[in-house]
Amino acid sequence: MIESDLEYFWNAVANDWDIQVGEHGDTNRRFNSDPVLWQFASDVSGLVVLDAGCGTGYLSRQLKQKGAVVTGVDISEKMIVIARSKSSDVDYIVGSCTELGSLSDKKFDMVIANYMLMDSPDLESTLHAFNRVLKNDGIAIVIFSHPCFPQGKKFCKSDNNEIVYVWKNSYFERRQCIEPPWGHFTSDFIWFHRPLSDYWKAFKRASFYVDEFEEPRITPEHYHLAESEQQLKKHQIRPYSVAFRLVKLADIG
Repeated sequence: MIESDLEYFWNAVANDWDIQVGEHGDTNRRFNSDPVLWQFASDVSGLVVLDAGCGTGYLSRQLKQKGAVVTGVDISEKMIVIARSKSSDVDYIVGSCTELGSLSDKKFDMVIANYMLMDSPDLESTLHAFNRVLKNDGIAIVIFSHPCFPQGKKFCKSDNNEIVYVWKNSYFERRQCIEPPWGHFTSDFIWFHRPLSDYWKAFKRASFYVDEFEEPRITPEHYHLAESEQQLKKHQIRPYSVAFRLVKLADIG
């Protein structure tokens, strides 16, 4: 797939995506991964931060509120238009995360890729771009859908409400996936499956050290956010995502 196809896709779902994440993130982000993201990021006040794949900018705005100097980049022009309409004090740009061509070398203290890597057609180029724009010893926080538990491949057994995952392809095969619409969306979703080991190896090849790793799950202080016992159980028993805190070791060519 060429990136112009992805640009078309994300432009088509931009308004629906803004509804999905809103100002505070969707259920998965609020319950599970955002607490880990902020734990990994710690105090961002005064840091120069890139929100890679910023979408409509909910995370960019939160980073700005916490005192960071923020740049948001996304391949979708419509996403960026929405993001700009919500905050004029964040530098939003339209661009591909596989290159980050408009951004200078060693510009950022931190790069955050929040549910973006599984949407990138070129994992290795994206990580090389993160390395290039990070300062020496800079931090990359990457969160993406858990490749071992793809939500589009699950169903519930009606008798006991168990979750079952059905694989039509080898888990170890890299491939483009097209999933049917979910929630209030009306378009198929495009993403790229890679085994978890491929991500880990790609981090190493891009000269990153894995400093922290977590499979986010709801913690007791957030139990009250769940709207039902069933919803709470879903977020207690399986991970929706994985989270890495990476440290840049060296420049790469």
